[in-house]
Amino acid sequence: MTSPAGPPPTGNGGGEQKRLKLLAVTACPTGIAHTYMAAEKLSQAAERLGIEMKVETQGSIGAENVLSDNDVKAAEGVIVAADKDVDLSRFAGKRVITAGVAEGIHHPERLIERVRSAPVHRAGSTAEATSGGGKERSLAYKALMNGVSYMIPFVVVGGLLIAISLSLGGHTDPSGGLVIPKNSFWMDVNNIGVIGFTLMVPILSGYIAYAIGDRPALVPGMIGGWIANTGSLYDSKAGAGFIGAIVTGFLAGCLVLWIKKVRVPKFVQPIMPIIVIPIVATTALGLFFIYVVGKPISWVFEHLTSWLSGMTGTSAVLLGAILGLMIAFDMGGPVNKTAFLFGAGLIATGNQTVMGMCAAAIPVMPLGQGLATLIRKRLYTEQERETGLASLFMGCFGISEGAIPFAAARPAQVIPANMLGGAVAGAVAGLAGVKDAVPHGGPIVAVLGAVSGVPMFFVAVLIGTAVTALTTVTLVDLGERNRRGEALVPTPRRAPEPALAGVGAGLDTATATTATATAVQMMSGTASDGAEPEVLSGYLTERTVRVQLESRDKESAIREMAGLLAATGKVADVEELVRTALRREEQGTTGLGEEIAIPHAKTDAVTAPIVGFARSAEGIEWGALDGTKAKLVFMISVPEAAAGDEHLRILALLSRKLVDPGFRERLTAAPDERAVLGVLGEIQ
Repeated sequence: MTSPAGPPPTGNGGGEQKRLKLLAVTACPTGIAHTYMAAEKLSQAAERLGIEMKVETQGSIGAENVLSDNDVKAAEGVIVAADKDVDLSRFAGKRVITAGVAEGIHHPERLIERVRSAPVHRAGSTAEATSGGGKERSLAYKALMNGVSYMIPFVVVGGLLIAISLSLGGHTDPSGGLVIPKNSFWMDVNNIGVIGFTLMVPILSGYIAYAIGDRPALVPGMIGGWIANTGSLYDSKAGAGFIGAIVTGFLAGCLVLWIKKVRVPKFVQPIMPIIVIPIVATTALGLFFIYVVGKPISWVFEHLTSWLSGMTGTSAVLLGAILGLMIAFDMGGPVNKTAFLFGAGLIATGNQTVMGMCAAAIPVMPLGQGLATLIRKRLYTEQERETGLASLFMGCFGISEGAIPFAAARPAQVIPANMLGGAVAGAVAGLAGVKDAVPHGGPIVAVLGAVSGVPMFFVAVLIGTAVTALTTVTLVDLGERNRRGEALVPTPRRAPEPALAGVGAGLDTATATTATATAVQMMSGTASDGAEPEVLSGYLTERTVRVQLESRDKESAIREMAGLLAATGKVADVEELVRTALRREEQGTTGLGEEIAIPHAKTDAVTAPIVGFARSAEGIEWGALDGTKAKLVFMISVPEAAAGDEHLRILALLSRKLVDPGFRERLTAAPDERAVLGVLGEIQ
């Protein structure tokens, strides 16, 4: 091992000892605050324990402080604190431990202790996961989320283009169907949307496989997903849909991992990942699905259609509930298609009631999932909330696939909720005798005049949507509470976190004196030369600092902070700045915990990036997960044109520094605006 750059610590015997060298990688799905907070906590814990550590952060700005080959060679172990997939192949031959990003924030010492005895990571294997806290996401979860994240743009683009083409170019046809004139402009738009929908299933499958088996698994995953979604390849009227794509994705990834373990002659090894593995895995998986999986699927759904045909004389409520369950189960998959084709086939016989049941159930899933993101915003990421809005729009046009991203990400919670809402909508429509004359569903068919019994049709849709949304948020909330509850058992909710307490306790007199001297020197320097320190690239100045907020609630505090920023002359519209910041709070609290809040707004109400800071002695309720009130409040606002990396860079700088208890104490104790600015000048 190479010697560290700084002087090594002295051992008990007075001799010098080499410092243990560890590496770490931190990452979270949103890639802003938690990524950098975990990095700082791990670095601080390592310093207290006399360990040299370099931490790579994989945030929204991209990878920073990237670990080099030399870093990896010299390290004794690697800690990966991440809630998303991180490539471990570069750490082969090193002790590697994986954990959730929250473990890196709350229990950094525990991770450092465990990595010393972790097993050596081998190429193609998985690292040891921590057992404490229950926050580590499994490989299966990360692979699934990887596929979902890549699939979402295809769902949104395809679904919205189809919806737009139907709304502006579609009409009901006397011969049956909701149609767009051939060779028209809107048919071209519709075809582009169909391509997006066609690609979404193989994309889901391919990137699930990629997360498991790396690049060689991408091709078999995508082709396997295409085969799963193309029922004609195995004599089925409907493909296996997104559920089939999940199956092929995991099969492809696992198959590639297995092939990688096969010993081959040295001259074959260079072409294994680019030729041999993709060809063998793709052929094996494709033939397996067509001949082994596909035939039973076709047989099952043919008999399911026959069974439904025998139910037409039974209770309309029961038949509607069953059709609603099937429509909602896989949203465009074989079960959904079986129910849909059954209803559509009966239209020609003069029985439009069965299609009426299906039409009421079809929009319930996307409408319900979209509504759920509005009811309980804190349960969803910003990307999920944006997808929820698109899902609401798709639901209005009867595009049930709009709910697929939610079902793929949380199948155990979302699919049962969808099925319950679909069953209720189908049953209500059956009870009311709603009829649909075209093979399509959703409010669009009622608006275009294809539905009889329109009031009860909308009642059925609304009730089903409400049931789906409420059931979803209840199940998701319970799941999140259980996961957080398991993680927080060792630590009382209001007690200081062990890592936080350790930092404070670990500051010896010399360290505290040095830190204080540094702050005093900075403050005295700025006072003597009359120039303000350069804080956050000059975005934060003495004019945007207030030592005491008068506000007692979040909205008032944001208004007060907006007025503070307006003193710079860079705020063109204070009210719009306030509205934008409050809309951001509705999406999810900006209270980070540990008595910190960082409200922020991207809006052209400001003409240049600006940052403000204020303190509240009593604290303001900001909805932080740890229950603490916000006493240190930063407000960031940037114009839309500068909202990209600059916005994230400011958040990253603040997050890194605010995890230091000593810094927060100095910030709280600073007597006036000038002194506060001096402390904030430490942010680099």
